[in-house]
Amino acid sequence: MTDDPDTDARDARLDATPGRGVTPEARTIDPAAPEEFGLVQVWWGDGKGKTTAALGMGMRAVGHGYRVHLLQFMKGGASSVEAVRGEYNAIAALPGFSYENAGHYGWHAMNDGSADEDHEREARAGLARATDLVEAARDADLSRPLDPDGPPEAGVNMLILDELLYAADRGLVSPEAVVELVESKPDALELVLTGSHARPDYLAERADLVTRVAKERHPIDAGQRARKGTEY
Repeated sequence: MTDDPDTDARDARLDATPGRGVTPEARTIDPAAPEEFGLVQVWWGDGKGKTTAALGMGMRAVGHGYRVHLLQFMKGGASSVEAVRGEYNAIAALPGFSYENAGHYGWHAMNDGSADEDHEREARAGLARATDLVEAARDADLSRPLDPDGPPEAGVNMLILDELLYAADRGLVSPEAVVELVESKPDALELVLTGSHARPDYLAERADLVTRVAKERHPIDAGQRARKGTEY
């Protein structure tokens, strides 16, 4: 402590700030094990940004040397987007980040040439895959750094199940199966679930973070198609 109360107050504020007020700078990424992972996150709502938020957290996690895997449901492709999405290109360039797609071409319940039973088959296969990945994380030692180049079957620190809540909302997978998946996760695994315009009440008491992304205005309502670099 000093004799200057203003200096003492400033130092106290800095002590409560990550990095103590030092301007952050990029560092070399070395494999590491997170100390505080293990929560269940739910991102839902009719606004744009649910997937974007999940991807942003994934990028932040790999920046600390953690292992992240993205499993996307529903987003199998459509005439409004290109075959390769920007996030896939970016993920491929990041150490410790991997992805896979469990979607079917088109969109469920839309007149786009795709069959609803195909969407259901792919969604159920995706849920089975998610279950396998959660089990793999349970078998892994998440208290030690994971190989950033290792397969997700060797364990991950963060598992993002993008659009799984849409699949449940549309009856392609059961909400009960999603609850079972959440309840089976190991304590150290950070589990992120996104999707659905409808509130997933079945997860309200089982999630640690529930965020509603609400739409006030969206260009799609004026006929704007998905744009390269923002929606894919």
